[in-house]
Amino acid sequence: MPNPSPRLTPSALPPALTPSYNVSMHRLYISALALCLLAPAATSPRDASKFIDDAEARLLTLSVESSRADWVKSNFITSDTEFLAAHADERLINATVDLVKQSAHFDKMQLPDDVARKIKLLKLSLNLATPADPRESEQLTRIVASMGGAYGRAKYCPEPGRCLELEPDLTRIMANSRNPTDLLDAWRGWHDTAAPMRKDYVRYVELANKGARELGFADDGAMWRSKYDMSPEAFAKETGRLWEQVRPLYLALHTYVRKKLRETYGEQVVPRNGPIPAHLLGNMWAQTWDNIYPLLAPKDADPGFDLTRILRERNTGPLDMARYGERFFTSLGFDPLPKTFWERSLFVKPRDRDVVCHASAWDVDSADDLRLKMCIDITGEDFDVIHHELGHNFYQRAYNHQPFLFRESAHDGFHEAVGDTIALSVTPDYLVKIGLLHQAPDASKDIGLLLRKALEKIAFLPFGLVIDQWRWKVFSGEIPPEKYNQTWWELRRKYQGVAPPVARGENDFDPAAKYHVAANTPYMRYFLADILQFQFHRALAQAAGCTQPLNRCSIFDNKEAGRKLNAMLAMGQSRPWPDALEALTGQRQMDATAIREYFAPLEKWLAEQNKGEPTGW
Repeated sequence: MPNPSPRLTPSALPPALTPSYNVSMHRLYISALALCLLAPAATSPRDASKFIDDAEARLLTLSVESSRADWVKSNFITSDTEFLAAHADERLINATVDLVKQSAHFDKMQLPDDVARKIKLLKLSLNLATPADPRESEQLTRIVASMGGAYGRAKYCPEPGRCLELEPDLTRIMANSRNPTDLLDAWRGWHDTAAPMRKDYVRYVELANKGARELGFADDGAMWRSKYDMSPEAFAKETGRLWEQVRPLYLALHTYVRKKLRETYGEQVVPRNGPIPAHLLGNMWAQTWDNIYPLLAPKDADPGFDLTRILRERNTGPLDMARYGERFFTSLGFDPLPKTFWERSLFVKPRDRDVVCHASAWDVDSADDLRLKMCIDITGEDFDVIHHELGHNFYQRAYNHQPFLFRESAHDGFHEAVGDTIALSVTPDYLVKIGLLHQAPDASKDIGLLLRKALEKIAFLPFGLVIDQWRWKVFSGEIPPEKYNQTWWELRRKYQGVAPPVARGENDFDPAAKYHVAANTPYMRYFLADILQFQFHRALAQAAGCTQPLNRCSIFDNKEAGRKLNAMLAMGQSRPWPDALEALTGQRQMDATAIREYFAPLEKWLAEQNKGEPTGW
């Protein structure tokens, strides 16, 4: 799943190297200098305004330095680039922690609304708070760096001289093979690469919790949950409420998929009323299931086109794919991407070096240095991903006029949701308008299209919950290290109804086979985005005057929808997220009813198909 700019989710990836100078003393000097320069000498509202202005200027400088170092590290993975990126990240994190502690001088003061909000956002700006102890601070950033680097370098070598990378080798096997033996081999081979991270992860949890507690949070998970303009406890309940809204649709989809897989592989492989083996769902993590659509497609539901085939027959190149995405946004009234985007982005996997291929959108200078990092494959899936990632880039540019601490999405789920909202407009009618299709299929084919979309969107929802449900419990101590893997699979069974294809024990560390766990990136944003994107899409379709069923609406080339979208994007994080949500949708609460509306024809069809089938696991 794509992630937003590194400034949103700072990561550092260096090994344990001995520097040529005393890093700890240097960091202490920088921190002491920052304290001298920025520590408030008095406690008046004017002092608070000056403090936050100076803090923003310093953080902007450090953020740009960190982004540049992270870009180089992600595109040239070596011990040196990892080391340099780690220390750039450490400088940014430590400066932020220092400033957060200084801001306590103003905690009980009546401040102007914008200053009070900036101080609040400053306190919540980190995904990782380093402890005050310099040695522990350096150790924590190095651990996070080494786990991320290990993920980026990981390969499964089934035999001497033959190694398979996640992208594209293992991903293609999982997507295309229908041989259970090959699927199991690829699944186990990749998951086994994560086992060496377990020891580092235990120490990472200890140090991350220590840093969070020094800032006044119960643990690192509580710090993450505090970012949503509500208490950590209220946010946990909110995610549960949203899940219950969509759970009936997920259960219907799971029942249908299990039945069809049982018909393909037999009851010895896929039980009639148990969880689905995770390696059979077309994705390394069973987080989306659309790759197995050919096994599940309704009779006579073929829409009559294959976007991957169309793109390849037209000799579409990686840059062409990105140009299609840019054209979508310019049709809404947005300015084209800057020239530097095309000069500095990574579009193709290099043959001569290791890179992190995980697709991501970057705003390197928090102004106009927008970039895409993606090893583009000419597929319909990557066509959607590019539209998604450019959603991040256009969001980043829309709020770049805001003060530094407001240069974020309303909450992190908004950033992901905007990209996915644009991807929902990649409809057959849209493909006709841009010349990739001659004619859109008629409405009789919609069940197939909706099923394919549900295999991507609805299948993902419980996985989006599990990643952070597991980490919240790890950070709180509810899950001890000796039960890391056991509880991971218990949660995946509880929410997803999937099970490992082979026995897994505590010598394994399957959570870290997912990028976001290894790289310290909170994941709840993706769950929230899956909810919000349909809420956004419904509102924008209404603004565009679409009278077709929601799944057939595209906002391409509609300036009114573009105006309404830009109005929300330009707010950044200057207001609480309910204000931004209301600006676009007229609602102040996240609402999953738009998902049920979008998939209503499919949900009715699934009920017919599932008659006589056991539901649940």
